Amino acid sequence: MKLSSPMDVWKYLPGTNCRECGEKTCLAFASLLLDRKRNLSECPLLSDPKYADKGKKLQELLAPEVHEVEIGVGANAMVIGGEDVLHRHELTFFNRTALVYDVWDTMDEDDLRARVREIAGWRKFYVGEFLKLDGIAVRAVSGDLQRYRACVKYVSEETDLPLVLCSFEPETLEVGLKEVSDRKPLLYAANESNWRELLRMAKQYHVPVTLSSPDLDMLTRMALTFSQAGLEDLVLDPRTYPAGEGLKGSFERFIKLRRAAIGDGNRAVAHPLLAVPMTAWMVHDDALYASYWEAMIACLFIIRYADIMIMHSIEPHALITERTLVDNIYTDPRRPVSVEPGIREIGNPDPESPLFVTTNFALTYYTVESDITSNKIDSYLMVVDTEGLGVESAVAGGQLTADLIKDTLERYEADKKVKHKTMIIPGLAARMSGETEDVTGWTVLVGPRDSGRIPGWMKDNWPPEKVA
Repeated sequence: MKLSSPMDVWKYLPGTNCRECGEKTCLAFASLLLDRKRNLSECPLLSDPKYADKGKKLQELLAPEVHEVEIGVGANAMVIGGEDVLHRHELTFFNRTALVYDVWDTMDEDDLRARVREIAGWRKFYVGEFLKLDGIAVRAVSGDLQRYRACVKYVSEETDLPLVLCSFEPETLEVGLKEVSDRKPLLYAANESNWRELLRMAKQYHVPVTLSSPDLDMLTRMALTFSQAGLEDLVLDPRTYPAGEGLKGSFERFIKLRRAAIGDGNRAVAHPLLAVPMTAWMVHDDALYASYWEAMIACLFIIRYADIMIMHSIEPHALITERTLVDNIYTDPRRPVSVEPGIREIGNPDPESPLFVTTNFALTYYTVESDITSNKIDSYLMVVDTEGLGVESAVAGGQLTADLIKDTLERYEADKKVKHKTMIIPGLAARMSGETEDVTGWTVLVGPRDSGRIPGWMKDNWPPEKVA
């Protein structure tokens, strides 16, 4: 990582605080540049000859250690690579591991289309968002050029997801590429014997290409050759072997490549890495066992350091495991996952319905919301901005206070939603009850420590006497 703080970035900015970028100060703009939330081109003064040298240097310093590669076009395009650190606690990882699931050209057309629809349509609600899958890998196994062309065509008709075209035969790849060249698919893969043809195709069609070899010296030489030919949209595949010493060697190669790129600054191998956990199906005959080991291998390389993976099993037990881990690893550790503060309506509440209080830590909020919703409790849920902290941490750290609860009540006009002026705070915030009553003028009831116990608590405590 070349620049580690907003102040380091600020030194290369004009420092005039002109606000033409939309920020109040150059330091604020510097902070957003470091987090990749703003672009250097948004500082108009850097086009001035007076600051041009600084701008050029800053562009170089802000470039990620690992080259970013975009696969696909439009809203579903995926960006892989672009990382600056080896460990997420050092900064964060920016572009999550892309999960791509396979189809193959010996499938019946109806089965093929159905599988594509299943991959493209998969959704899993998790901590406030729907997790999705990222792309389709179209494998050539028939040896028939026209059959592969038709397979690619059918897939492209069913989905706008990015595509990976898979074959070591250049002729096969090219017939598929001609069908979808405008969609910027990833070619998989160039190796020691076919790299010249893949180099030509990548240049002619302007698409990213995977370089594949278990020999890191060979992989480096191929990467240098492609780079010298003007191709930087490269993905490196150091081969994924599914068991024993082969798996150990694969794991070591991934670590060596990423350490060389980020730790040693070796630009020749500073490209995204591709893993193929579906190789588990080559050594395990039992489908359930193969699916299990594929997911195990996938989890291993999500952690170290695959930027994209080609997978086979679309069983729920595998998909949920893989996609949830990706989401957890690629969550910014500097910022708790949070939801917007406010007052939510659960079910069909009326002015006599209870008002629950919780924090805006996403996991806390969605747990409480789910427990109330699943038990069909018509109510209001007031979400206090605790900077993304859960109840116990927020109470201990001063992010959940009586004054903040009062501000939230007033800001979202809680007194216009309920007539009883009674709130239910979490059991973990019980020590705040007296102070909260004094500051807000509302009656405070202490709810259970676990939101799963709200239904039982409601039977004994709601409505209170003055509401009944």
